[in-house]
Amino acid sequence: MEDGVSLKFRQQLLLIAENLVAEDVAALKFLCTDLLPFKKLESVKSAVDIFQLLLAEEYLNEEDTFLLVELLYITKCHSLLKKLGYTKEKVQECLPEKGRVSRYRRMLYELSENISDEMLKDMIFLLQSYLPKRRLTLSALELLIVLEKQRLVTENNVQLLEQVCMNVSPDLLEIVNHYKWAKDNKEANVTQVFSELNLELPGEFSNGENESKKMTSYKMDGPHRGFCLIINNVNFDKDLPERKGSCKDAEELKQVFTWLGLDVVTYKNLTSQEILEVMQTWQNLQDHKDRDCFICCILSHGESGAVYGKDEELVPIRTIMSHFTAKQCSHLAEKPKLFFIQACQGKEIQCPVYVEADARVLDLSSVQHSVSPFESIPEEADFLLGMATIDGYVSFRHVQQGAWYIQALCSKLQLLVPRGEDILSILTEVNEDVSRRVDRLGTKKQMPQPAYTLRRKFVFPIPRDPPPSQQY
Repeated sequence: MEDGVSLKFRQQLLLIAENLVAEDVAALKFLCTDLLPFKKLESVKSAVDIFQLLLAEEYLNEEDTFLLVELLYITKCHSLLKKLGYTKEKVQECLPEKGRVSRYRRMLYELSENISDEMLKDMIFLLQSYLPKRRLTLSALELLIVLEKQRLVTENNVQLLEQVCMNVSPDLLEIVNHYKWAKDNKEANVTQVFSELNLELPGEFSNGENESKKMTSYKMDGPHRGFCLIINNVNFDKDLPERKGSCKDAEELKQVFTWLGLDVVTYKNLTSQEILEVMQTWQNLQDHKDRDCFICCILSHGESGAVYGKDEELVPIRTIMSHFTAKQCSHLAEKPKLFFIQACQGKEIQCPVYVEADARVLDLSSVQHSVSPFESIPEEADFLLGMATIDGYVSFRHVQQGAWYIQALCSKLQLLVPRGEDILSILTEVNEDVSRRVDRLGTKKQMPQPAYTLRRKFVFPIPRDPPPSQQY
């Protein structure tokens, strides 16, 4: 039993638990449904509770940690695998022989991960007569749990899921059909088992079909990841106030993108002309041909569709980005180009003393025609523009803690890149984070807005080192 568990091993488990958020705990509970007593799982409140149950039921010990490794792998907590002596590749090799989570349970979890908020609303509407009337809100996992409790969905009967998915999304239906096919074909080979989970196969099992799946993402396995430019305008020549807290943003961006494998170059307090000159210099750089991508972050004051140089002259965002089209920068053709803009896109509003707006005070008569983020992107593929705020509104920056948007961006990149999330999913999480923030008086809100012409998923390779936030 668990009596012989060493202090060192418990410390190891505690460290892993501290890196798991509420959503991870819910996922672990769900994946353990077939392995642990239901009544005991119902009382679980934290990852530590789950680990305690796994120890008690002898699914986990110092000599055999694979079930926990499998759970972390399925939930895409890949950065935590090394704490148990595993790599992503090693797990993939061991799964066919040592995996304990059933194909059925994995299918349901994958389904929940692919159900968007809009899909969930539609599913709840379709299943209304089967759901408890008192339950006003359900997550995707909770919805599946309710259906299982009522025996409407079982390992041998997924007909109701098929019917609902058929009405809601072909992609969801495909997940269920993969499961049914694999279940009906007892001799399904390893390739099919992995493909149903959208997992990467170990090298010896790779085939043409798996290679075609990889083509849905941008190539990010070259000898060099790419360059990241950071333009940090803090001080201005005339009327615009100092952007206190921006240096913290610039430093965190540098740490995070360095961790992600990019070569970071920072510029500070550039005039409008100098910004354009910097873009011209990097546009002509030959080294882009050996890089996977290009990223540019601009921290400044701004107005609709433009950012200020330190000379308080505006530079259109579209002009900045147009330096890197395939025609202007052939070495970045068909490669992803990401721009993150921390600047207001409208006139300043009154805010508390500890929260400032990145905008000039303007008369209404001087406000130019609004330019949407989509109008700022060149009419070419492979661009992404991440705006701190929607057009016409201010974006907020704490004078000590940094900008809401940049802090959320850095935080979510560190949390979700190790889980294999693509950049649009990450920016959706950033939207959620920033939208929930308010100033200390509870009266000012902000909503970021991404716009893009990406043709494929953009997924950062998972770094070997822990995120910067865990290195200190």
